[in-house]
Amino acid sequence: MTPAARVQAAIEILDQIIDGAKREGAPADRLIAAYFKVRRYAGSKDRRAVRELVYSAIRACGEVPDSGRAAMLRLAALDGSLKTLFDGSAHAPAEIDSSEKPAQGGHAPAWLLERLTASGLNEQEIAALMERAPLDIRVNAKKTQNGSVKLPVEGEWLTIPRARRLPAGTPIEQWNAYKDGLIEVQDLGSQLICLMAQAYATSLTIDLCAGAGGKTLGLAANLQDHGKIIASDTDRARLSRLTPRAERAGVADRIETRLLDPGKELEALDDLKGQADFVLVDAPCSGTGTWRRKPEAKWRLTPERLDKFTETQDYLLDLASQLTRPGGAIAFVSCSLLDAEGKDRVDAFLARHPDWNAEPYLQYPLGRPHGSGTRLTPYHDGTDGFFVAMLGSS
Repeated sequence: MTPAARVQAAIEILDQIIDGAKREGAPADRLIAAYFKVRRYAGSKDRRAVRELVYSAIRACGEVPDSGRAAMLRLAALDGSLKTLFDGSAHAPAEIDSSEKPAQGGHAPAWLLERLTASGLNEQEIAALMERAPLDIRVNAKKTQNGSVKLPVEGEWLTIPRARRLPAGTPIEQWNAYKDGLIEVQDLGSQLICLMAQAYATSLTIDLCAGAGGKTLGLAANLQDHGKIIASDTDRARLSRLTPRAERAGVADRIETRLLDPGKELEALDDLKGQADFVLVDAPCSGTGTWRRKPEAKWRLTPERLDKFTETQDYLLDLASQLTRPGGAIAFVSCSLLDAEGKDRVDAFLARHPDWNAEPYLQYPLGRPHGSGTRLTPYHDGTDGFFVAMLGSS
């Protein structure tokens, strides 16, 4: 592909991403993969270059653009060399008309910027949400001694035990250490949350929204011999990925999976009611803290969708309180930096449940106190954005 053809390909993909954002369609990574699946002539360098153009254009735009071309014109306004590629030649985008306007620049739609600012984030914190994320891995404590493992690329040791950072794009899936379960991909923030939960996850832990099981695996690696984790979720496809991952990591004997029926979760967990020492509520949320990885998510969120997330979070916290034994604990985790999905939810829970309290803030290598919990941000901590609160019952 010529450089101009790559720009045109990026425009066509951006059109699909913008449409998908408006209709809650497929995410950007799936759309990019599907685009090239039927264009076998595009080589690996072409795919990387087009992908880079697509994500750079998304990061450069604030409001949802009218079109992929408008989004690419915004990027061209920042990188003048791209303008010359709008030359109207074969497979290239049409020449730029003087009346054309690029998409609006910025970090996010205006209503979201207002919410983020009201949640205590400054300009630098918000800008960092649009940066590229590094590749963090966790060395599996179950299969290594003292976190020691020889890797083709050693990477940087981080502040959390067994956490390393590798260059973005490192093909670790091809490494024997990955295939043998010695390492797992996990953001540094998620690793910290597992560390914070370690003291609470003793005999019986329930991961209420386990998904594909990243935090389940992190917790299981540090369990005592008698510990057990019930990993549950309403998403069959995501939950099905956990079992082979657990087997590879050597912790399958510590984990039981349970598929839940939305709205009827307690039916599948009824035998555990009032039994859990610890319940992890890694709640479905807007994902504002993960924009570094999924920048188009800023276009998919609306005030109405945000309200639905907060309703679900309240529901899950109330459900967790029914599963926890007296004296047990809940961890509420949200990969969002909006207070509506963080400290406000904890405040509302404590108001509904006066027999529960927020655990005292403990000093960790990362994070800062925020409300009744801890906040992690890309700018301050080099992690995805998280809010986490530990809640104890009396």
